[in-house]
Amino acid sequence: MPRIAEDDLIDAYRASVRPLYAWVARRSGGDRELAEDVVQEAWLRAVARWRRRGLPADPSAWLRTVARNLIFNHYRRRRPEVLEEVELDLEAPSEPRTPGTAALLHWGLARLGRREARLLEAFHLEGRDTASIAAELSVSERAVEGRLRRSREALRARLSPWIRDPGATS
Repeated sequence: MPRIAEDDLIDAYRASVRPLYAWVARRSGGDRELAEDVVQEAWLRAVARWRRRGLPADPSAWLRTVARNLIFNHYRRRRPEVLEEVELDLEAPSEPRTPGTAALLHWGLARLGRREARLLEAFHLEGRDTASIAAELSVSERAVEGRLRRSREALRARLSPWIRDPGATS
């Protein structure tokens, strides 16, 4: 049974905690409390698992995957608030700039199909280009562009009830 030495665990923590926190904070639109909770929970899970199974080949990637799932689950359970202004460009890669925008975005992603949500995350939140996504999915760039367009339309439809147009009169 693989065991991890305490020194290896401490080294992995020191090497990854700050980048993980920064990554989670960007994903949560700067929601410090959520970022702290997610990083703490990801590390609790890492320690428990790594003590049983040993250190993974890429601890940072493992932690980001766990953190991503924790963020996803957090927003899936929350009902979003109607937002007056949303700084969310669904056509270009961009991180959410406010906690409210992050909450709305992740809530919407949680209501899409898994493949649609993952595609939008890869392009918008991870900043990956269509060529790398196409290579990963073994499809053409044109197919990725079409899937992105349809996924954006689905996300817009999910988010539209939660976005108030500041120019409209009630």
